[in-house]
Amino acid sequence: MSDVIYNAEPTARSFHRSDAFVRGLRGPIGTGKSVACCMEMIRRGREQDAFEGVRRSRWAAVRNTYPELRTTTIKTWQDWSGAPVKWDSPITSVMTRRLPDGTTMELEVLFMSLDRPDDVKKLKSLDLTGVWLNEASELAKAVLDMSTGRVGRFPSKVHGGPTWSGVIMDTNSPDDDHWYYMLAEEPSPEEMSQRADLERQLRELGLLKATQSLYEWFAQPGALIKVGERYEPNPEAENVANHALGYGYWLRQVAGKSDNWIRVFILGQYGTVHDGKPVYHEYNDTLHVKALAPLPDVRMDIGLDFGLTPAAVITQTDPRGRLLVLDEMCGEDMAIRQFLQDVLVPQLVRIYPAFWAKRSTMIKCFGDPAGSQRAQTDERACFDEVRDAGLLIAPARTNSWLARRGAVAWFLSKLSGGQPSFLMDPCCSVLRKGFSGGYKYRRIQVVGEERYTDEPMKNAYSHPHDALQYVALEGGGIQAQRQRPELPRTPSFVPSHSSTGMLG
Repeated sequence: MSDVIYNAEPTARSFHRSDAFVRGLRGPIGTGKSVACCMEMIRRGREQDAFEGVRRSRWAAVRNTYPELRTTTIKTWQDWSGAPVKWDSPITSVMTRRLPDGTTMELEVLFMSLDRPDDVKKLKSLDLTGVWLNEASELAKAVLDMSTGRVGRFPSKVHGGPTWSGVIMDTNSPDDDHWYYMLAEEPSPEEMSQRADLERQLRELGLLKATQSLYEWFAQPGALIKVGERYEPNPEAENVANHALGYGYWLRQVAGKSDNWIRVFILGQYGTVHDGKPVYHEYNDTLHVKALAPLPDVRMDIGLDFGLTPAAVITQTDPRGRLLVLDEMCGEDMAIRQFLQDVLVPQLVRIYPAFWAKRSTMIKCFGDPAGSQRAQTDERACFDEVRDAGLLIAPARTNSWLARRGAVAWFLSKLSGGQPSFLMDPCCSVLRKGFSGGYKYRRIQVVGEERYTDEPMKNAYSHPHDALQYVALEGGGIQAQRQRPELPRTPSFVPSHSSTGMLG
């Protein structure tokens, strides 16, 4: 490689000028993000203070899988650094360069694949100057968290210490519930306050410049822009001149792609792109999503999924037989009792007080039939916890996967008076992303024709969708009717001593 400085375009120039501890560079495919990160490692290596005539630095370059690490990350590094690669474990490349001032740059890069959160332990013993997270949206947040603790450790203090240290990332635009989005676009007020306080402390200690930040984020312009129904070249797009086809590189990729794919990979916007096969091909986001208000005289039916990731979906069935999905609640790492006390009941009291006041007749829950089984620890069932919270509950009509999926699909594929028989409020963001591909059949890794698992993956989207299915089974449909067993004639609601005592 020559000593010519990388001819970065506007966003990359800003990225290189930044001294932030953590930096993210987001944009469409083919806009030079990975190259910018390679050049940033080289630039920082050149600027490292020399010790006994040598400017030493050590980086880890991380990708989610080994095949992608080998064919993309390492290949980009080789193309732009010209440094040899030693295919040991870990894969290592050392770039040595004699600089005009007579010093020598010695830049070591360790290449690592971390496709599971457990793989983070590979980073724990490393002393690094910096970390490059290549395609950060495909990595777990735990990788970033551990990376921030491994940088600033090379070279050692006795050898002068690092002149700069930190983490750099490049990525296509992830989902808007991804950790990258949350850090870059919607950090909580508490997070922002903590960052400001930490920056103030570090400046007082002389460890942060007046204009330096802990986090800084950079977004490249979209390669194309949508004008009406057409995609046109974006005059602000970056890296166009480096493609033999110019804007044609992106224009010809539009054909046959979904709107979400184009939004993420061509327009550079946050969106939802998933692998695997969506469970509900009947779903249409434009048709089935609409702002809804609860019908005052119609009973609310709540689907409940149990376990340590409980979920609740609030629905109504209107006089026309349409299933109206009003609200969703999802819990993380909590038992059903805590979920009821801290999430579901407070939501009912605050948002649906008229229904809560008449809950014995206006609210009914339906849950996984397994929820009636008693735990071995305290002999209490999930259904007992729901009843203690003051809510009526009955087991769903079946736990058969085909029946559950078929009941929801029945509503999705029906029209009532020319209107869809399934409507969902846009506040149900997890359900919505699940319908758009997050709730999916996992692809089986076999050669030849694409094959998928018979049942969907268990993930963050599956829990509220399970809850929705339990409610949809109650609403009818051919699939649900075929599976309907005889129900006991006695009511399943038996109030306990505490059933009226929670939150009024």
